[in-house]
Amino acid sequence: MATNSHLGSLAASFHALHEGAVPLVLVNVWDVASARLVEEAGAAALATSSSALSWSLGFPDGNHMPRDLAMAALRRIAASTALPVTADIEAGYAHVGGGFDDGELRETVRAVLAAGAVGVNFEDSGEQPLTDVDEQARRIAVVRRTAEEEGVDLFINARTDTYLSGRFAETAFTETLGRAEAYLAAGANGIFVPGVQDLHVLHDLARRIAAPLNALAGLGAPSVGELHDAGVRRISIGGNTAKAAYATVSRVAEDVLGDGNWSELAGARSHEAMDDLFGGS
Repeated sequence: MATNSHLGSLAASFHALHEGAVPLVLVNVWDVASARLVEEAGAAALATSSSALSWSLGFPDGNHMPRDLAMAALRRIAASTALPVTADIEAGYAHVGGGFDDGELRETVRAVLAAGAVGVNFEDSGEQPLTDVDEQARRIAVVRRTAEEEGVDLFINARTDTYLSGRFAETAFTETLGRAEAYLAAGANGIFVPGVQDLHVLHDLARRIAAPLNALAGLGAPSVGELHDAGVRRISIGGNTAKAAYATVSRVAEDVLGDGNWSELAGARSHEAMDDLFGGS
């Protein structure tokens, strides 16, 4: 485990990245190879994707992946880089026997810190339609207290699925603002609102939320510059990195197993270049 002083330094750097002149752009990763490739491309920080990690381990997205497997992957990713790492912990891996266990949530936070990460995405989609706002705020407070007990200023990016869930068709904006206020009061540092690409909505959310706003981007989304102008401070692409990578695997397999065509292998990195990611030659 990294020392608390080292984690503290990484945490301070990660917090500062949300206050820079340009948004923090995160290309989400799921293993050491994807992490090293994203770092090589110039990333300022690394973020895991729960969906990508779940798929890589044989689970559907949505709180189905065992915590131990997620934390094992996180440890390997964090150990491979000097950059700050933030972990997608879904709803906290704390649902036990049909209920929610604060002790399990505390264990998740301690495991994240022991792995060497200094931020978390923590979502309110653990129940349907969404976790009650007061209950989710209480859970965020548990995350904050646990990190404080460990001596680390963990960056809590509170995700709300008010738009993504489609459950608040007429009231999503108001519901988002109410949840953001409650989550920030409970100890969150940023608010993540996936499912919104309308620049006017994002601008109004950024103006009304007193913390860095995180938007989920991908094909067809506004550009980084447009999102910045709308007030977005953090941009992530979630499972889209893995979807693109796995689509390449599918195309290669279809070509090779279909007509024996190797054309989809064009542009592949060399064996040596892959080894070099890990100190090989």
